Amino acid sequence: MYLYPKFCDERTDENGILTDFSLHYPDNYNFGYDVVDEMARLAPEQRAMVWCDSDQSHLEFSFADISRLSNQTANLLASHGVKKGDRVLVILKRHYEYWYVAPALHKLGAVIIPATHMLTLDDLLYRVQTADVSAAVCTSDGDIAANLVEVKSRCPQLKTVFTVRGSIEGTVDFTAELPSASAELERVPTRADEPFLMYFTSGTTGYPKAVMHDHTYSLSHIITARYWQCVQDGGLHLTVAETGWGKASWGKIYGQWLCGSAVMVYDFNAFSPSHLLKIMAKHEVTSFCAPPTIYRYFVKYGMNKVPQPALRHLSTAGEALNPEVFQKVREQTGLELKEGFGQTESVLMLANLDGSTSKPGSMGKPTPLYHVELIDEAGEKVKRGEVGELVVVPEAGKKSHGIFMGYCGNDALYAHVWRGGVYHTGDTAWEDEDGYFWYVGRTDDLIKTRGFRVGPFEVENVLMEHPAVLECAVTGIPDETRGQAIKATVVLARGYEASKEMGREIRAFANSRMASYKNISVLEIVDEMPKTISGKVRRVAIRESGK
Repeated sequence: MYLYPKFCDERTDENGILTDFSLHYPDNYNFGYDVVDEMARLAPEQRAMVWCDSDQSHLEFSFADISRLSNQTANLLASHGVKKGDRVLVILKRHYEYWYVAPALHKLGAVIIPATHMLTLDDLLYRVQTADVSAAVCTSDGDIAANLVEVKSRCPQLKTVFTVRGSIEGTVDFTAELPSASAELERVPTRADEPFLMYFTSGTTGYPKAVMHDHTYSLSHIITARYWQCVQDGGLHLTVAETGWGKASWGKIYGQWLCGSAVMVYDFNAFSPSHLLKIMAKHEVTSFCAPPTIYRYFVKYGMNKVPQPALRHLSTAGEALNPEVFQKVREQTGLELKEGFGQTESVLMLANLDGSTSKPGSMGKPTPLYHVELIDEAGEKVKRGEVGELVVVPEAGKKSHGIFMGYCGNDALYAHVWRGGVYHTGDTAWEDEDGYFWYVGRTDDLIKTRGFRVGPFEVENVLMEHPAVLECAVTGIPDETRGQAIKATVVLARGYEASKEMGREIRAFANSRMASYKNISVLEIVDEMPKTISGKVRRVAIRESGK
């Protein structure tokens, strides 16, 4: 049973490729009532979620379970003062409670702010103050709860902290109080265009920005789930993401439930490629999505070592995909990786959609939800084959579904990214003769050397072909004669040792395969990359190291 056709009009060509798509919904659309509760009414026993952890614990939840538990959660939160319009920080790792806390907040008309458990005390203070957070629901693991109690003592707007699976002084024991909460809930009036969800970006170059979405954001992920991840009605989809990151909204709740697919949740602390592959096989995962980093670890281990008879589709996003990884995955699984592109501020913008032929390393073509163009610094469209900034051009008089409604507390920045009447993504790419887009880098990551513009990714692609390279990042460093020289920072794969000889070998390998203006001048081998807490490489930190 699935609901997504109720909210959209779609058209495909003779090959089944999506060509036209538009959304329609009532003015009072709310995911909690109109999807979760409606699925519970129409298909109460249909599986909504399968959860397990590394200790072999296992639970399954039906849509009736999620509907009931979210009602109880809404009543519990409301009894402690949470109401429509409140902004609620939710830090629940991969705990199953997230999947009824989120719909509960939607039902109340509160704004959910998912966040990672890796945040420090200062990170929490920044988020509470920036977003004017009035309540928090958090795991009892680690020191998050204690830090939130400390934040509460400093920030009077934070009135209540709820803890899951345990409690400390100064918090409300969510798990203890939930069973006694009523499962009956009267619908709270909400509008589709009201704030629904807020994410803080990972902050690769500065303080994280608070990105706000309205209720239609959930519907905009129909394309994400149905035509890119290719989830199945009654299937089981696994996206590797902690609930604190935007990728969880892409792959762990909204589009999947709209399309009738259950979500697989593996609650782990330490990533192991072999363990994850075994979990996928055991629970018969039918579709899988993860960033390229996960696939790099998979192919180094060998995806063919753990057969996946139920697996039908693989997708990837979050960072650029190296063609070498694409080829290895296809060799080991027989499945073609479908790359996609989007941002915290959007949903899926570009993708290799179902039915299309992927080009290894390409982000694919624009989805029917958006009209995108590539422009130069003057705002003019570039020619095919030329690098330009990716922008979204809205249709006159129409809402750009899935594009965020603002930066909390920063109207000036919101106006800046919408300058010229188009949404500036800050990402650069080029378009080939077949209409496929190829990622180059962030606008501030482009390297200008000897009069040429070099995107880090095109050099990184070549580096990744060397078997000793597990991860790499390419940056520009000051050079008196060239303006900038090209530096590569490399993490070695297991079984290889750092040495001057290894560095020379990798550099010679890459330079022999590239035009001379792209040649690497400096190569540094490091134990690990500087990364944001979301796992993105911080090129700015590499540049600032001065090496």
